[in-house]
Amino acid sequence: MSATQTRTLADLKDLAVTTAATPAETARREPKRDSFGRSYATGRRKDAVARVWVKPGKGEISINGKKAAQYFARPVLRMLITQPFLVADRYNQFDVFCTVTGGGLSGQAGAVRHGISRALVNYDPELRSILKVAGFLTRDSRVVERKKYGRAKARRRFQFSKR
Repeated sequence: MSATQTRTLADLKDLAVTTAATPAETARREPKRDSFGRSYATGRRKDAVARVWVKPGKGEISINGKKAAQYFARPVLRMLITQPFLVADRYNQFDVFCTVTGGGLSGQAGAVRHGISRALVNYDPELRSILKVAGFLTRDSRVVERKKYGRAKARRRFQFSKR
């Protein structure tokens, strides 16, 4: 083609087909594991940040050096952190070691769940579609609204005084 000729949409589509990789090549991802056979990921929720390592094992979950049942006393929080394993059909197949900082227990449990999901995808990329559909790979971006000046809290006004 010379500089004066214009390209049509069909020409551009043909160009895209020749340069783009096939879907099988783009979908195939390599597992990310360290020398100990572990996969690492960071999970976040509210103000909590969880650093999570997963490796094949018997299903033991250690959070800040404590067992999951001891760290998260409420059954709802324990259920929350095991959800990625149940959805991926990998329950009691991985040991989890994580450190969590910031936030409260609910935010920390959400951060651990997010981190476990991302670490499982790093260990086995084929689990990505299952965990993504379940919504575990999406970071829950809801955070506490900041306090504004002239207000008692973020939106609450000071009590009106007639006298």
